[in-house]
Amino acid sequence: MTTWLVLAVPLLTMFFALFMERVEARLRHVAVQENEVEEFLEQARPEEVRVLYGHGIGRALELFRLRRRRGRAGRPRARRTRGNGP
Repeated sequence: MTTWLVLAVPLLTMFFALFMERVEARLRHVAVQENEVEEFLEQARPEEVRVLYGHGIGRALELFRLRRRRGRAGRPRARRTRGNGP
């Protein structure tokens, strides 16, 4: 009986660790990055903060990113020229 425990416990621990590593890898891609949250808290508008309160950080960051994309689309891009200088 003790032989089974000696063999089973390390194997079960190893399989559990491998399973949790896969779960963590998936969550890493879904999770919100720390720098995104900091940027949101520094630059959020009142309606985005209301969405944060009502619907959570995922939806609030989605609206924040959408606003930032619209802002960038409205600005003309500086063109790069191929040359040796001004």
